Amino acid sequence: MAFDRYIAICRPLYYSTVMNPRACHVLLLAPWIGGFVHSIIQVALILRLPFCGPNLLDNFLCDVPQVIKLACTDTFVVELLMVFNSGLLTLLCLLGLLVSYAVILCRVRGSSSEGKSKAMSTCTTHIIVIFLMFGPGIFIYSRPFRALPADKVVSFCHTVIFPLLNPVIYTLRNQEIKASVRKLFYQHLA
Repeated sequence: MAFDRYIAICRPLYYSTVMNPRACHVLLLAPWIGGFVHSIIQVALILRLPFCGPNLLDNFLCDVPQVIKLACTDTFVVELLMVFNSGLLTLLCLLGLLVSYAVILCRVRGSSSEGKSKAMSTCTTHIIVIFLMFGPGIFIYSRPFRALPADKVVSFCHTVIFPLLNPVIYTLRNQEIKASVRKLFYQHLA
């Protein structure tokens, strides 16, 4: 999405040339393949662990950190590998996205007011969604798997609340929805 926005905003005349069907397929397949490889690495690391205790998770979902806590052996090395596999990967993706949007915003700063407003609106929504999705992921996966009081709340927000907010955030970019919300808001005030 960030690359697509970069080409659309910073190189609009090249958009149809750069974003051809082949490029779209690569942009679609690369994250799928990367996610698959990432998941296979995690499953391979977990399958080698011995589990011998109660199989009760203290969370709302069955995620890698909770499963590793169930192992009845020293899991320090596996936890460290998971932090590098998940936490570092998530952090690098976030930094890459933020850099790409920073480049876009720097380029937009010098353009016309109408184009600037539209690009800023698009980028702002994307950045909000990026922080909503990556923030909890980094909190969960970028530290050793020790229980913290906020873990359940963050997990719940990451898996339920933020995905529900995603369509709402993008819907609020629609001019008709904005007008309806304003109208409804002003009717309540009157």
